[in-house]
Amino acid sequence: MIKKFLYASLSLALAFSTAGCDVDKTEDGRLPNVDVDVSGDPGKLPEYDVDGPDVDVSMEEKEISVPDVDVDMEKKKVKVPDVDVDLPADE
Repeated sequence: MIKKFLYASLSLALAFSTAGCDVDKTEDGRLPNVDVDVSGDPGKLPEYDVDGPDVDVSMEEKEISVPDVDVDMEKKKVKVPDVDVDLPADE
């Protein structure tokens, strides 16, 4: 169950990080010269300026009904993901 939660969380984070990107084409690309000489012009890919989304996450307190369950707890060591995200600065 923990793996499903982690996979779902990571998938959701990936979806939000890619869906809100702002992509601006900054330079056109061009194809290389078509000849067999390897010392010729290698060509160039187009350049893009990509800015990631600004995501604000907050917590709020709500009252909900939950079942009262008695559970015996024990401590176990498990590996959990540690994700650091550095977004580009606004210009």
